[in-house]
Amino acid sequence: MTELTKLSAVELSEKLQKKEVSAEEVTKSHFEGIEKLDNKVKSFLYLDKEGAIAQAKEVDKRRKDNQELSALAGIPLALKDVLTQKGIPTTCGSKILEGWIPPYDSTVVTKLKNAGIIILGKTNMDEFAMGSSTENSAFHPTHNPWDLTRIPGGSGGGSSASLAAFEAPLALGTDTGGSIRQPAAVTGTVGVKPTYGAVSRYGMIAFSSSLDQGGPCARTVLDAALLHEAIAGHDSKDSTSISAPTPKVVEAAKRADIKGLKVGVIKELQGDGYQKGVLNRFNESIELLSSLGAEIVEVSCPSFEYALAAYYLIAPSECSSNLARFDAMRYGLRVGEGDAESVMNATREAGFGREVKRRIILGTYALSSGYYDAYYGSAQKVRTLIMQDYAKAFAGVDVLVSPTAPTTAFKIGEKSNDPLAMYLNDVATIPVNLAGICGMSLPSGLADEDNLPTGFQIMAPAMEDQR
Repeated sequence: MTELTKLSAVELSEKLQKKEVSAEEVTKSHFEGIEKLDNKVKSFLYLDKEGAIAQAKEVDKRRKDNQELSALAGIPLALKDVLTQKGIPTTCGSKILEGWIPPYDSTVVTKLKNAGIIILGKTNMDEFAMGSSTENSAFHPTHNPWDLTRIPGGSGGGSSASLAAFEAPLALGTDTGGSIRQPAAVTGTVGVKPTYGAVSRYGMIAFSSSLDQGGPCARTVLDAALLHEAIAGHDSKDSTSISAPTPKVVEAAKRADIKGLKVGVIKELQGDGYQKGVLNRFNESIELLSSLGAEIVEVSCPSFEYALAAYYLIAPSECSSNLARFDAMRYGLRVGEGDAESVMNATREAGFGREVKRRIILGTYALSSGYYDAYYGSAQKVRTLIMQDYAKAFAGVDVLVSPTAPTTAFKIGEKSNDPLAMYLNDVATIPVNLAGICGMSLPSGLADEDNLPTGFQIMAPAMEDQR
């Protein structure tokens, strides 16, 4: 039965539709796989075995009654622990939310349930989605299934590791500066950051409201596209939600012909700091696109040089505001006694990890009186320049490409004491978030030096996700 875990979502869907296998069998086989592997990989923070099997039985009943079902009905999914699910612990990888049970579903969870997708449990992540390695989780680091001594990327390392370990065929992540795409790159999986506003943020615990975006993670492009269409769409509960039709990504994923497609290679997202093996695989991918009839041109985006600096002012500023709600007064952890200020101080000291505190302090400083224009205001100007660079580039090409991450997965603990080295992992993914456009990471072979996965990033204009 565990062989079912090696199939893609599409392959499982075909078996389910032909009634060769039941959703309950598929779900149980994935739990068996998790039982065998997750003590080493540590993808999950919480498993909802009872709920998932009940969901699966319901899908089987509806299929038996010949009711109309979605293409992904009965397919298991791993859910990043930043998305609320009613009655299920949601921690955001933080001690400050340990034991919190949300009284409501996030919009994406409602959509998953409506599509009959089986939620296996909640995956590990860097605390409040702040990190590139899933080492900042308050509970435990997650390990890369390709090499258990290495990181699975971050902040959504639990979701990407669950896919690479065949613990789930589908996963959901969120991407603020690369948290879907960078883990996909280092685990040899597919990760998509949709256009900002294309997937509802209602019920996604906020880190940086102008950058956060939920998206699909899978092992194949078609699986990711099916999940993308299942979770996307306008939501009146999210003021940043786009009220436009969802791009036809499933149709696009089935197209084989790229003749005449203009592909722009971004000059600034390669060279110094990029591992030789990563660049070798990237250049091979470019040659492959060219041999398939795509037109390759080099593109310059000069403002990208400042993207990392701008991001690390905008994201911490927004996190400083968003995380102010964790005040020990209404929900979550409560430490100490005495007046409100003392309790709040003691709780935030005990409840937040080192990286979260670092970013709150950075953001509070950047927003403080006398510094706002110099820091936050300047960063927003750089953001505008990055948007203009993209607009100019897309005037001449259909898509832009780059390596997803500058290196393959590094060793656990290797960069944990060097925040800047850690931040540089997202140098190629951050511009996409700052501009609000869409991006995807595809596996592009193994690096020569260490035989570990590399990622190939494709970027397209806003609401052109099908490209």
